[in-house]
Amino acid sequence: MKRKKGYFSISAVAEMFSVHQQTIRLYEKEGLIAPKRSEGNTRLFSEEDVNKLEEVIYLTHQLGINLAGVEMILKLQKKVQKLQKQMNMAFDDVNDALVKEVISCKTNAQENAIKLMNMKQAPLLQKVPPINREYKPHLEETVDLVQWKIDYDE
Repeated sequence: MKRKKGYFSISAVAEMFSVHQQTIRLYEKEGLIAPKRSEGNTRLFSEEDVNKLEEVIYLTHQLGINLAGVEMILKLQKKVQKLQKQMNMAFDDVNDALVKEVISCKTNAQENAIKLMNMKQAPLLQKVPPINREYKPHLEETVDLVQWKIDYDE
């Protein structure tokens, strides 16, 4: 079952913060808060509206910041939140790329280790020309076999 969000009237909010309703109306007029309206045009304050109003009241009444300053602070807070989201997304992208690179490097290292082990364990194959009974190679026509030796620190 979905739970309905609770809304507060302007009188309840004014009583919560011990401010006059006109003060809340002024903050709304200045664009610092934007409560929803009912069909009868009554202001309905959500939890988010109440939290924002609490911040505005703190900035104006406790810190003595004027409304223009409060408006700038709220705008800067929005920008900071947006930048934080962008930074987090960038960090996530870089982290994903790093994880993929680590996996790729580990896979390559494992494949190369297997190849090296196979080279170490497998006998060297010699290339032998097809048997031609009429062909008798001279000493200068023989092919030198290249022998590989891999030293391992054990």
